[in-house]
Amino acid sequence: MNLKDKVVIVTGASEGIWEQIALRLAKEWVKLALIARNEEKLENVAGKARELWAVEVKVYPQDLSKTEELSDLIEQIAGDFGAIDVLINNAGIWQKMMQLDEVTADKIDPIIATNLSSVVHLTHSALPILRKQPEAAILNIVSQSGVLAQAGQSIYTATKYGVRGFTDVLKWDLKESSVRVAGVYQAGTRTKMFETQGETMPVEKFADPADLADIICYMLSQPPKIWMHEVRVTY
Repeated sequence: MNLKDKVVIVTGASEGIWEQIALRLAKEWVKLALIARNEEKLENVAGKARELWAVEVKVYPQDLSKTEELSDLIEQIAGDFGAIDVLINNAGIWQKMMQLDEVTADKIDPIIATNLSSVVHLTHSALPILRKQPEAAILNIVSQSGVLAQAGQSIYTATKYGVRGFTDVLKWDLKESSVRVAGVYQAGTRTKMFETQGETMPVEKFADPADLADIICYMLSQPPKIWMHEVRVTY
């Protein structure tokens, strides 16, 4: 896919992996629609992209766990840009490692809504628009937890296994369409996601977000006859 002038949605685009994906794509002269909860951080990323590459960037502050609002969000983005070519479902909430009965009940639904339900709802709303494009793509940034069960991660892993299954079915359903689908299953990445949940992790050993962003950009920019349906990244 020639990425120049393609309209790309990136969710969770305010920091970490998400910021690096947005900035790396801006280097390819895409038009960016950035979604995350924190408007100030989104504007910071957008400002960097505009300063470095002078690309068109619009920010959409949105709590993705409010899934009833996501159809209107996609409609707004399509109206603002006139099209949607790529959807990168990337936002997620980390669950602090603990036994299921140690997790407070109020933590469960936000993790499921953000990590799984929002992916389904955003894709559901964007798909009719993506189908109209001669080339389009859906990339789900799932994490290694979508293929490997880990102790103390019952809810997080459930959501990621769900996204993996969702991704695999979409590959079959859209096989004969212009929309390509892929899942990225990355191991630990050096971000603040763990810190926000009070988790201490050896992040110095983890992959650099910029390197993961390069991989995602490489996947999207392959010629029409080549497509990587699944990529696993370890450190």
